[in-house]
Amino acid sequence: MTARCLPTVSLRRATAGLLLCLAALVAGPGAAEAMPALKETPFFAEVVGSGQLPPIAERVPQEPLVVDLEAHGRVTGRQGGSIRTLAARARDIRYLSVMAYARLVGYDENLNLVPDILASYDVEEGRRFTLHLRKGHRWSDGHPFTAEDFRYWWEDVALNRHLMPAGPPDFMLVDNELPTFEVLDETTVRYTWSKPNPLFLPTLAKPLAPHIYRPAHFLKRFHARYTDPQSLAQAAARQKLKSWAALHNRVDAMPDFSNPELPTLDPWRVVTAGPSSRFVFVRNPYYHRIDTAGQQLPYIDKVYVDIASSGLLAAKANAGEADLLARGLTMADIPVLKQGEKAKGYRTLLWPIARGSEVTLYPNLTTTDPEWRKLNRDERFRRALSLGIDRRTINNALFFGLGMEGNNTVREGSRLFEEPFRKLYGTYDPGEANRLLDEIGLDRRDSSGVRLLPDGRQLEIVVEVEGDMTMLVDTLQLIGEFWREIGIKLFIKPQDRTVLRNRAYSGLPVMTAGPGLDNAIPTAAMPPGELAPISQYHLSWPKWGQYVETHGKVGEACDMEKPKELLALYRQWLGTTDEAEQERIWKRMLMLHAENQWTIGTVAGALQPIVLRDGLANFPDKALYSWEPTALLGIYRIDEMFWDRADRRVAAAQ
Repeated sequence: MTARCLPTVSLRRATAGLLLCLAALVAGPGAAEAMPALKETPFFAEVVGSGQLPPIAERVPQEPLVVDLEAHGRVTGRQGGSIRTLAARARDIRYLSVMAYARLVGYDENLNLVPDILASYDVEEGRRFTLHLRKGHRWSDGHPFTAEDFRYWWEDVALNRHLMPAGPPDFMLVDNELPTFEVLDETTVRYTWSKPNPLFLPTLAKPLAPHIYRPAHFLKRFHARYTDPQSLAQAAARQKLKSWAALHNRVDAMPDFSNPELPTLDPWRVVTAGPSSRFVFVRNPYYHRIDTAGQQLPYIDKVYVDIASSGLLAAKANAGEADLLARGLTMADIPVLKQGEKAKGYRTLLWPIARGSEVTLYPNLTTTDPEWRKLNRDERFRRALSLGIDRRTINNALFFGLGMEGNNTVREGSRLFEEPFRKLYGTYDPGEANRLLDEIGLDRRDSSGVRLLPDGRQLEIVVEVEGDMTMLVDTLQLIGEFWREIGIKLFIKPQDRTVLRNRAYSGLPVMTAGPGLDNAIPTAAMPPGELAPISQYHLSWPKWGQYVETHGKVGEACDMEKPKELLALYRQWLGTTDEAEQERIWKRMLMLHAENQWTIGTVAGALQPIVLRDGLANFPDKALYSWEPTALLGIYRIDEMFWDRADRRVAAAQ
């Protein structure tokens, strides 16, 4: 397989009547017959004129990514102006990198992987990957972006036990085998494994990019291999750090934007050092994308990120303090947002969220309580809990009746979807739920009608949740009413997210609740990792996940037949590049989840409100919103947004 250019990137998928089509996105260099004549960016005109910055012809790659907007339903924009957005915490400025979505490879309109930062890539036998960089591509500080940046990350970071004690990330290993890494020339690198590695390319396109490259020219100053160790020790001590490695890791903040001095390949670079209540990003003068009119992207010159309490985001948007805002808003904010539209000059777009279920229950099969562990592992118990939930009432009460009721699974817009995945044991049948509970031996009740465990305790399920997720709490309150009808008490235990996660990793919770599948619109070529017990982050089996992640050093080995089958299927997926076989594996794993109810879904298809200032153009009215694979707003290319009002396009060099 060879990928030679980046075709138009858009996403048009039918989803249960809620989503009909999306706007077109990005066209690659192959879309244009010839390189357009380059036009200098007004924002940089003064510094270019004074000789402080090279002209645009010396800043963009020799073969830039050419975006043909008009050929795909958008319009060629105008450069200039700024946009304001909001974040709940200073560390959340990292989500600008997620949404900017500059990746070595990204997803196209059919959710196929295609080059972006890369000029092209070649894949042989699913195990040999040759990456071709764009000649003349530069970091935001003007230094060449070359194969040396890949070599530095692999040899000097990933394989350095001081910087990465656990070793390279899992997607770089196949059966614990490291790749053979080669620098073929200044703009070509190759990774070779003895077996296929289907995780490699999809991981490069994830919302949080793994950045298998680093600005070597910058970071070598902080690496003991290239800089005097004594000088580094002194520099670390001045920052109250214990070693050169800690210093290196602090300055090497690729996805976090916490170091304004660190060069980037993103469309905007941060110029504000924290702590701050406002972070300023300015356009990257060496960004690799241009439009067919010869204008360098992004169209917007600056992005301002103001920090505000999470509870105030909707109110601030209502007051007109954001030009673009999605993350941090929920369906509950829609009435407040709608009220401010006319007075403050913005629209509230409503996008379906592409998640397996908005609220999902996770019975902990590895909980430390032996009585609950036995009960949670009984598929009849899990099925009874699911059959005892009136999803129609939840849908009408909390989702305006627009949601899709049923299991935590892929959506109808995915080729992998089949009706039983959503419906099996995912409907309301309290009679069958009662029968299953009696069959298990939970037929004794106390005077209040609550069933009793074999040890005499009330059948009271404590569901632990993040305290600031109101949708979860509201849904659980309704579920508590339904479950009382089948003799089960539900107690909601809100807590801090970090506390909840640490308790889960220790096996303390009996049950937790949270969002369902992050990626509910997968293709067969995307890893089915969310469906297998391979990560402690999966709250149905954190101990099993720990065991896999630590190669048996921590946690517990999976000791149940059907979850073992999930592990075997996942390993089969890792060992094949055949699309038909990948699809078969996906569907078998999805059916196993429906049959066994390891996660108990409720309603999918919540609406994500997105505030968009009037005059901000080239942004879809309707699209899917998800963490994966759309990277929140990332796949919709926010670097193509522009102001179609002249008064908002103001050039001001930084």
